Amino acid sequence: MFRAGVLPADTGHAKRERVTISLRERGVRGVLLDIEGTTTPVSFVYDVLFPYAVEHLSSYVASHAGQPELDESVRLLTKEWDDDVACGTNPPPRDSSPGWVVDYAAWLMQQDRKSPGLKLLQGRIWEGGYADGSLRGDVYPDVPPALARWRDNGLSIAIYSSGSVLAQQLLFSTTAYGDLTRFVGQYFDTGVGPKREALSYERIAEAMSLTSASVLFVSDVIAELDAARGAGMQVIHCVRDAGDSAADAVRSFDEIT
Repeated sequence: MFRAGVLPADTGHAKRERVTISLRERGVRGVLLDIEGTTTPVSFVYDVLFPYAVEHLSSYVASHAGQPELDESVRLLTKEWDDDVACGTNPPPRDSSPGWVVDYAAWLMQQDRKSPGLKLLQGRIWEGGYADGSLRGDVYPDVPPALARWRDNGLSIAIYSSGSVLAQQLLFSTTAYGDLTRFVGQYFDTGVGPKREALSYERIAEAMSLTSASVLFVSDVIAELDAARGAGMQVIHCVRDAGDSAADAVRSFDEIT
């Protein structure tokens, strides 16, 4: 994270240390972005996407039983269920009916578990909502021009989220600003590894065909930034909450030049 001069805060009520970063000066060749709380309001995830998945979970499982798009989620959830039993976390019982998938997925959602099987299942459910117009991707207004600016300057742009790659693509393809996937070259989910482990970021840099030092990771979560820094990436703390007093943080992608 990098410091710059003091400018008035956007609210006009106080001064904060505004961070402005020149990617060219830092040797950045690729930008890796978190979603929740960074490109997209947290409220969209917790107040829109999650409730939609809960509401449509039972009907989706019932209507897609035996179909390939559900089978992959069931395969992943079955392995996770076995791991939960082995760890003694006492998940809901499993039987031969599709109902166990509903019960187990609901149990995982209550714990806000970063479950690959659950994230894939949620993505499939959201796919129907995006298709019929019930859902529409939400990003902060400074995100689209920043993506265009970075791409026009020859930077590689990638997304890394605990949500599935499908869910990421659905979100960015349906925003009020149009289809933003044209700016994004790669998407990564927890299939590459946990977001708080340095090895995950090493794998991402390799997949982007860049050195870790030439990749900038932007997130609102300090533990994720620490992991990326541990892998050798440059990092920027992004704080969207006006009440957060973090000094060395950007409030808008407009500050990343």
